[in-house]
Amino acid sequence: MPPATADVSPQAQAGGGQPALHSAMNTVSNVSTPVLKHLKAIGNGSNPLDHKQLLELHAFSSKKRNAIAEFVDGIQTLDKVDLHELLGYITSSEGNIMRPLPEINLTYPLASYFISSSHNTYLSGNQFYGEASTDAYSNVLLRGCRCIEIDVWDGEAAVLNSDGQQGEVKEVAKHRFTSNFRRSLSAHLSKHHSQKDAVPAFTVAGSALQMPTPWVSATTAMRAEPRVLHGHTMTKEVSFRAVCSAIRDSAFTTSDLPVIVSLEIHTSAEQQMIMVEIMRDLWAGLLIENSVQECSVLPSPAELRGKILVKVKGKSPTTTEGVGPTSLRQIGPATPVSVSEDEEPRKNSTTKSKTTKNGIIQALSVLGVYTHSYHFSGLSSVEASIPSHVFSLSERKLMELHEGHGPTLFSHNRNFLMRAFPSGTRVSSSNLDPAVFWRKGVQMVALNWQSWDAGMMLNEGMFGGGSGWVLKPEGYRGSATDTRTSQCENQTGAIPQKTLSLTIQILAAQDLPLPNGDFQSDHFHPYVKCELHVEMPEERSGGPIDGGGRSKDGEYKWTTRPSKGVEPDFGGETIRFAEITGVVEELSFVRSVNQLHLPKTRGVQIQRRSPCERITVFVEIVMAAKARARLVFGLQLRLDRVVAADMCLLSNLQIFKIQDDCLGKDDLAAWACIRLDRLNNGFRFVHLFDASGVESPGVLLVKTTKRII
Repeated sequence: MPPATADVSPQAQAGGGQPALHSAMNTVSNVSTPVLKHLKAIGNGSNPLDHKQLLELHAFSSKKRNAIAEFVDGIQTLDKVDLHELLGYITSSEGNIMRPLPEINLTYPLASYFISSSHNTYLSGNQFYGEASTDAYSNVLLRGCRCIEIDVWDGEAAVLNSDGQQGEVKEVAKHRFTSNFRRSLSAHLSKHHSQKDAVPAFTVAGSALQMPTPWVSATTAMRAEPRVLHGHTMTKEVSFRAVCSAIRDSAFTTSDLPVIVSLEIHTSAEQQMIMVEIMRDLWAGLLIENSVQECSVLPSPAELRGKILVKVKGKSPTTTEGVGPTSLRQIGPATPVSVSEDEEPRKNSTTKSKTTKNGIIQALSVLGVYTHSYHFSGLSSVEASIPSHVFSLSERKLMELHEGHGPTLFSHNRNFLMRAFPSGTRVSSSNLDPAVFWRKGVQMVALNWQSWDAGMMLNEGMFGGGSGWVLKPEGYRGSATDTRTSQCENQTGAIPQKTLSLTIQILAAQDLPLPNGDFQSDHFHPYVKCELHVEMPEERSGGPIDGGGRSKDGEYKWTTRPSKGVEPDFGGETIRFAEITGVVEELSFVRSVNQLHLPKTRGVQIQRRSPCERITVFVEIVMAAKARARLVFGLQLRLDRVVAADMCLLSNLQIFKIQDDCLGKDDLAAWACIRLDRLNNGFRFVHLFDASGVESPGVLLVKTTKRII
C-alpha cells in the first residue's frame, strides 16, 4: 500500500468496495455556511425539491421527528419545507447521491460475476525493488478484494548464527546464485553416475504413491520453505507460510463470499509439496474437497461461501496418461520449474522449459477444483471448453484477441472465467483501464492496489459498497445449465440500449481535503470538471480500438469556474447532457481523474461521428485551485462504454473530481466514483475520497436530474 496510507484502516480506503459501507461516508455531521445557504433556498421554495424527493423527506421525517433538534439548534423553521427536517434528511444516509446496492443474486455460476482482483498482491511498491509484505494481503482483503495473487519461489533454509539462534534468510541474489549452482552441479554429476545409482525424487511401491521428500539445505538441518517475491527483480521476500496465515486471518472478515488465490509457481516439486502441506494446515476447512472436482457447470458464489478457491495449473486434457504414478513421474527430479501465466514472454528468450507442461505435482494441481489455469493456445482449444478452466492473459494479449476474435472472446467469457493482468512494462505499478476488459466480460481484472490511479478509482466505482462480487448485466451472463456458446455472439445485442438525459447542478462543497503535500487552504482554488467519454463502435464489433485500449480524453468536456477555499460556493452552475443514446447503466460510471491538466475554456463541446453511435457517458467533475493545492472532485459518467485516458469505465459510471487550479498539471484533491445505475436524483451530497483514496469528511452538494428511457 502507498506510504501515505500505511497507517490508515483498510476499511477507510477506497478501491475494492468496502469503504462505501463505512458510516462516515454515508452521513454529514455539520453543514458549512455556503451549503446552508443553498439548503435554505430549497426550504423556502427558491430551488424546490421535486415531488419524489419531497415524499422521501416526509417519509424520513415521520420516523425521525424530534430526533434532530440538537443538530439544528437555533435555525429557524421555514414555511415551505421545515428546515429541521430537511437538514436531518439530507445529512443522513438518505441524502447520499449513491444509493445502496440492492441485494445481489448469488445463485448464478461464478463466470456471471465481476470479481474485485489484485495483481502481485504481495508488493507494497513498484515492480522492480518494492517490498513484499503480508500486510498487503490483509489490506486488500479487508478492502473488499476477492482475488489475490501469490508468486512462489524456492526457499532457502535459515542460517544459525554463532549463538545457535536462527539468523536472517539469505538475500534473494545469493539464493539465485546458490540455487543455480546447485542445479548445475547436479546436472554435471548426473552424467558421471549410472542410472542405478541415481536417487529418485520419489518412488512408487505397488499402487501406493510416495510423495517427494521436502528439500533440506545441505548446510543445516532446518527445512527450507517456499518464499513469495517478484522473480528476477530486486524486490524483497516474505515467507509463503506467513502469507497463507495472513490470508486465513483476513479472507472472511468483511465478507464470506469466496476468495480466489492465484498461484504462480516457480518452485521445485519438493517445495510444491511443502506448499500443499502449509495450505492444508493453515486453510483447513476453507479448501474445496477433491470429491466435488467434477462439474459440468461452475457452481455459484452462494455455494462456496467461506471457501478459498486455489487457481493453479491443471492437467492438460490432451494428456493420455492417468492421474496415477505415471503422471507424477513426469515431474522429474527436484528441479525448480516456472509455471507462470502472469509473465509476458521475452522476445530475446531462447530458453524453453520442458517442465512447464507437467511442472505442477498432482497433490498441488488437485487443489484447483473449480479454477484450473491452462496455457492459452486459443479460444477454440480443447482447454477452452473445460468448465473449470481459467485463462490469465496480459492486457496486450487481450487487445490482440479483441481485434482478431472479439465476438468469440465476449461469448467465451459469458460461461468461463478469465483473468486480465497489467503489462510487465508497468514497472511503476500503474494500472490498466479495467472498464475495457469488463466490457469484454473478463471477470477478474487484476490491478496494482499499491498504486492510486484512475484504474483503482474505477474499481471503486464498480465494487463500491459491495462484497467484491458484482453480478454482470443479463446479456453478459451465460447459461446456468449449458456452457455452449449462446445466440448472442458479441456485445452489440447483449444489453438493451437506452437513452440518457442528465443535468447536474453544482451548488457548494465543504471540508474539502487539500492535495497531497499542500497545507494552505487560502491558496486553494477548487473547480469542478465534467467529461463524457464515448464508447467507440469498434469496441463492440471487435475492431481495433484507438490507442490500443488505453484511456483518452472524452468527447464531452465541461468545467466550472474556480472557487476559493475548502468551503467553496459554486453558485449552482449547471451542466446538461441531452439524449445520450446507447447507454447501459450497469457499465457506466462517474469518476475523478488525478493530475489532469484542465483547459481554461468552459462549456460543453459535443461531437458525434454518426447519429447511431453508442455512447458511454463519463462525467468527470474536477475542482481545482490556483496554488499548488488542487481540489479535484471528479465526476465522470460512464454510459455503456467509457474510454478515458488511463481509465475506461464500463457504462454508467459517474466520477466526481475536485482539483486545484494551478500552473501545469492541476493536483487532485478529492474524488468520487459512482456507477450510473446507483446515481440518485434530487439534492444530494457526494461523499469524497482524498487524493490517496482515503475517505474524507469532504462533501459536494449537487442536484441531479437523470432520465433513462
